[in-house]
Amino acid sequence: MGRRRRQKKVIEGLEITEMVTEGKGMGRHEGMVVFVENAVPGDIADVQLQKKKKDYAIGNIQTLKTASELRTEAFCQHFGTCGGCKWQYLKYPDQLHFKDKIVKDTFTRIGKIQSEHFLPIIGADEEREQFYRNKMEFTFTNSRWLSQEEVDSGEEITHRNAVGFHVPKMFHKVVDVETCYLMAEPCDRIRNEIRKFALENDFTFYNIFEHKGLLRTLIIRNSIAGELMVVLSFGEEDEEKQEQILNHLEVKFPEITSLNFVVNLKKNDTLFDQNIICIKGRPYIEEYLEDLKFKISPKSFFQTNPYQALKLYKVIRDFANLEGNEIVYDLYTGTGSIAQFLARACKKVVGVEEVQDAIKDAKFNAKENKLDNCHFVVGDVKNEFNQAFVEAHGQADLLITDPPRAGLHADVVKNILNISPKRIIYVSCNPATQARDLALMMDQYSIEKVQPVDMFPHTYHIENVVLLNRK
Repeated sequence: MGRRRRQKKVIEGLEITEMVTEGKGMGRHEGMVVFVENAVPGDIADVQLQKKKKDYAIGNIQTLKTASELRTEAFCQHFGTCGGCKWQYLKYPDQLHFKDKIVKDTFTRIGKIQSEHFLPIIGADEEREQFYRNKMEFTFTNSRWLSQEEVDSGEEITHRNAVGFHVPKMFHKVVDVETCYLMAEPCDRIRNEIRKFALENDFTFYNIFEHKGLLRTLIIRNSIAGELMVVLSFGEEDEEKQEQILNHLEVKFPEITSLNFVVNLKKNDTLFDQNIICIKGRPYIEEYLEDLKFKISPKSFFQTNPYQALKLYKVIRDFANLEGNEIVYDLYTGTGSIAQFLARACKKVVGVEEVQDAIKDAKFNAKENKLDNCHFVVGDVKNEFNQAFVEAHGQADLLITDPPRAGLHADVVKNILNISPKRIIYVSCNPATQARDLALMMDQYSIEKVQPVDMFPHTYHIENVVLLNRK
């Protein structure tokens, strides 16, 4: 006889009082902190606990008894299922308020950093609160996520193919997305047309367990300059069908300026080690920031919100306050966009990035922009950035670092402190790891300015820029 599953505890009438890191609401119950998904300060709800520890718990709303006055209607039909845009239930000014507060609270809690130099958050313009992304990635599956209505109907579900986003914490389930408010058209039309063509022609959708199926992933990129890139990833070799769908896209969407495909037979979706083939146009698109031009290849990193990226880079340029004779290091430089944004105002910029294709683009971009004082190095920052690096490129007056969400490797922090540049600008998409790293630098550096920038409206994510001066 099987063991009975233990009933999960429900806290009745929990009042949500705060918004915290990762977008969760927070309340308190009998001396215990309770973090609640999709909750807003002012909500009163019965909360079913999913995880319980000694001094905290994590739960979901079982019944919303009293809705906060801050709540508003979500605008997307897929809200709550696809996992994106989790803050749609908050009006945008309230999103900015809570993001600003989360940065300050995180710095105080994790970094024990008390600063009088927090600047007001920079939000998106009203017309850019939606359709702001320049890159989207979609997944094909033959096992789509079923709605509760479909499950409850008891009917046999025969149509399981989908193209869309993964359900949070369920790598094998994908929401079939009809409309997405993150990227402007023709993004929806391209994705929906591929699905329609594939279903009409009995093309197989990818099976993640058996690692087979023709259609695997789709990447769409655009630029303010009006260029459009499509990268279609196939999970099987079938030249005839590949040619059919690529030809169909070329005819149906003449606005595509870079049409690419790749056959990925690996067990993971990453394309950095794959041969991407361009069959129409150039194997890249171009973007502009002020008068600078940037080449973006399929594998290149570029800020996914170009409108807010320009605001972010202006903050960095203002914080840098360059006079013309400085040596600047740009760690995790990507395609060198920050480096080039500053290059005309300093003596030399040296960027470091481990993705070789990104460095190729950075060098190409610098040449196109007639910037002969930009130098780029391929390699992992924790291996490349050391005393030998300084001997080769000169002592940095200003160091800029924009690491991944995990923050700086301990060896990188150690080398920064050993090299001891006069000023540091730390850009981060994760205030928690940023605060952790800054706490390690406080003996040698003081925080001068903190500037949050909202790069991702309707999500809990926040970009944060910190200026440090050597004591």
